[in-house]
Amino acid sequence: MSAMQDYQSSLSDVSSRKFETFSYLPEMDAASIRKQVEYIVSKGWNPAIEHTEPENAFGHYWYMWKLPMFGETDVDLILAEAEACHKAHPANHVRLVGFDNYKQSKGAEMVVYRGKPV
Repeated sequence: MSAMQDYQSSLSDVSSRKFETFSYLPEMDAASIRKQVEYIVSKGWNPAIEHTEPENAFGHYWYMWKLPMFGETDVDLILAEAEACHKAHPANHVRLVGFDNYKQSKGAEMVVYRGKPV
């Protein structure tokens, strides 16, 4: 059995905070993010883009970027919206959410751009 790793994080060090499962992994490259979007689309989930300041990633609601993309299946369009959100808010974290209509909950959620604290 391998030893568990302790992630050094603290409230005072914004850049060390973890927000969801994927944040404990190395940053995803463009191909990995694309595969996640393809998975969301293949499951029939509705993609949505959200963003927030790094210091508010834990205790606040994330801002919705436009409306959820109900029924959208074009992976390139979804990725373009995430990039547009990042360009509009470069200091913010940007996450992609896949809403599951049947379970009425999030089926997937991941940060695709990490903002830099100011």
